[in-house]
Amino acid sequence: MDALWPLLLFLAVFAGLMVGYPVAFTLAGVSLTLALLGSAFGAFDLSLLEALPNRIFGAMSSDTLVAVPLFILMGVILEKARIAEDLLGSLAGLAGQRPGALAFAVLLVGALLAASTGIVGATVVTMGLLALPAMLQRGYDARLACGTICAAGTLGQIIPPSIILVLLGDQLSSAYSQAQLAQGIYAPKTVSVGDLFAGALIPGLLLVVLYALYLAWLAWRSPARMPAAPASEPRASIGPLLQSLWPPMLLILAVLGAILGGIATPSEAAAVGAAGALLLAALRGQLNRAMLADAARASTRMTSMVFLILIGASLFSLVFRGFGGDDVVHEWLGSLPGGVIGAMLVVMLVMFLLGFMLDFIEIIFVVVPIVAPILLMMGLDPIWLGIMIAINLQTSFLTPPFGFALFYLRGAAPDAITTLDIYRGVVPFIALQVVMLIILAIFPGLATALPAWVYGH
Repeated sequence: MDALWPLLLFLAVFAGLMVGYPVAFTLAGVSLTLALLGSAFGAFDLSLLEALPNRIFGAMSSDTLVAVPLFILMGVILEKARIAEDLLGSLAGLAGQRPGALAFAVLLVGALLAASTGIVGATVVTMGLLALPAMLQRGYDARLACGTICAAGTLGQIIPPSIILVLLGDQLSSAYSQAQLAQGIYAPKTVSVGDLFAGALIPGLLLVVLYALYLAWLAWRSPARMPAAPASEPRASIGPLLQSLWPPMLLILAVLGAILGGIATPSEAAAVGAAGALLLAALRGQLNRAMLADAARASTRMTSMVFLILIGASLFSLVFRGFGGDDVVHEWLGSLPGGVIGAMLVVMLVMFLLGFMLDFIEIIFVVVPIVAPILLMMGLDPIWLGIMIAINLQTSFLTPPFGFALFYLRGAAPDAITTLDIYRGVVPFIALQVVMLIILAIFPGLATALPAWVYGH
């Protein structure tokens, strides 16, 4: 009977989402309704809701979450400054008449955009509009072209600075403190966004290497699927490439270097990034009043969505804990065969499946606060856990039939591209991401070594 109310809460939220109600209002409205209903049956203490204003104020005063609107603004401005167009043209031209040259250019541009914008939807749509027609015109296999663009576009989930890592850092910091206090550790260690940025760097770059090796193997094995440029097409010189490459590289080094070097907090570095993006847009002649207004509106919409979901998720978390849901989850995960390995596998599978229907923001705010303290009490490293979750959510972005990146590309792709082309094209890249998860599970030092070296823990 104790598990009935938490289960009913989950099912009611899921039903509301399937009907199509907005996530934030569904979380808040269903939670409040179930709290009132539970109070009527003596199963919920309404005084627990008095903690909600403190939670909202805590989010408003969080130094970590200040980085969210600033990173979003930086990404939107760089997108509107058309940096991707110059990079793609220069890299493709420089690669010249080699099989797969354009695919490698797409992958490198995706990685650079991931490190400079971190906005998956904008990257996939931009690459779909710019690169997909060029790849099809050159004779690329449609499935391969779609898969490469989707995979490159989702790198913004894992390569820092990433919005997902900022939000994960905030939630894992709280979860890690809860786990240590529950174990009787009253001088708890902390985990920060900077730790996750450092932890994600090696796995993110290794994922790019896996993609590149797959494309190189295809270029050698099936060059007809990714033909070289015709000999009549002129090769680009190194000058235009350097001219288009140095602005985003300088911005990436400034932001990540400031964080990893301990010079600035993530929020301060995000402010530097936003200011740097404005400066780059001005130097390129793209900065004007209309562009600023458009970027401000887009940033405000995205930031409002994030924090509205945070408020709804805070209410959901309060009600879920009020019904004893965290105890139910803890007991369930602890009873799974395989101990901590079994619990981790189940949590990863649940998050992967939820990624079909929910955005990463909802999963981070709803699921991570419930399961992370339990997993951390089992002895898992918080940085390794955070990077595993981030890569897992990135995988769900690509997985048919509900992967968000697939929808983004479907909206930007020509009519000649079928949905099945997109679905079949991403399958090899999903397999590579699963390989990356397995590698990281076997070698956790890939995520923990750099933070330990940089921050000394």
